Amino acid sequence: MITEILSDRCNSCNACVVVCPDHVLDMAKDGQLPVIARPDQCQTCFLCELYCSEDAIYVAVGVPRSELKNDPLGNIRRDYGWDGHEEDPLKNFWQLGGLLREGVMISSARYALRPSGDKDTEKKI
Repeated sequence: MITEILSDRCNSCNACVVVCPDHVLDMAKDGQLPVIARPDQCQTCFLCELYCSEDAIYVAVGVPRSELKNDPLGNIRRDYGWDGHEEDPLKNFWQLGGLLREGVMISSARYALRPSGDKDTEKKI
């Protein structure tokens, strides 16, 4: 789930807002940061992190960034050979299969923990 937008790196371009399929983020206004407005809607698809040219977004998978030995910012884009800033941004999309599968598994596990009959509440993992 998206947990952090770093103010010292973010250029307020709103690429993360535009690419998010679940409308988790609200647009940056007047040089401010985009707002993580609906974190519980995040399905951990990593698209915001992939499209961030400044490596200003951290999507946590169970571990806060502060607890990691090495700074993970930008690792996903590098590890998966993704360059979302080319003329054809979907050219390297096939390389994301494993990453997207991980996001689906995280989202499915989170959904499975919801109390039955309560579609709006979810327990955190």
